[in-house]
Amino acid sequence: MASNSEPFLAVENVEAVYGGVILALRGVSLAVDKGAVVALLGPNGAGKSTTLKAISNLIRSERGKVIEGAIRWQGRDISDRDPSALVSDGLVQVLEGRHVFPQLTVEQNLITGAYVRGLSKAEIASGLERIYAWFPRLKTRRQSRAGLTSGGEQQMVAIGRALMTRPTLVLLDEPSMGLAPLIVEEIFEIVRGLNRDSGVSFLLAEQNANLALRYADHAYVLETGRVVASGPAAELVARDDIKDIYLGGNASAVVRPTRH
Repeated sequence: MASNSEPFLAVENVEAVYGGVILALRGVSLAVDKGAVVALLGPNGAGKSTTLKAISNLIRSERGKVIEGAIRWQGRDISDRDPSALVSDGLVQVLEGRHVFPQLTVEQNLITGAYVRGLSKAEIASGLERIYAWFPRLKTRRQSRAGLTSGGEQQMVAIGRALMTRPTLVLLDEPSMGLAPLIVEEIFEIVRGLNRDSGVSFLLAEQNANLALRYADHAYVLETGRVVASGPAAELVARDDIKDIYLGGNASAVVRPTRH
């Protein structure tokens, strides 16, 4: 287990390449404390998704590789851990793009998330009820084919399937992409509720800095594979350079949600 002085997740000076030649991450360092929501901000192509995939080791499925640095979770080096083993241990990634099995029902999609943990029927049933409590609209669509549901519902299915693995750390990639603002707000409220009520830690990559900083405790800003700024979310909102570049010069639009 991690010591009291070590973050829940620690990424230290990580460099990553694709195809052996394309340098995608350049000395990226970040930390996620247990029970925190941490945001990765930056434009498209900044390295946000690559950072998440380096942590989950899914980068290897895209001919990518971490060539320098260290990644430790709960005090253990996970650089060579198989992605499925990480899921079994409680670290799961929700990929960008609302990946669902379109021909399976919503409920069948959710159940696939339980297989890696080898849960019993009773545990699966209990897990489904938790998911439906968090995502009530999925309960009404439980017998619908996932491919016929809305984009927002598919994002909920993807997150719900990840939560069926009973994670302690969720890597969430671009949850707002292509969704209507009201649906995005609903999803982020659920993320904050899961964090507050169940203690699930989140590292989320998000282009919408206004939105992410409302719900995050801490944030890192990436540009061209490097961390160019970091700090508590409230402090980043107040910084003029962050405000002008990433918040459209309108920090007053960032109102942090009330914590209960």
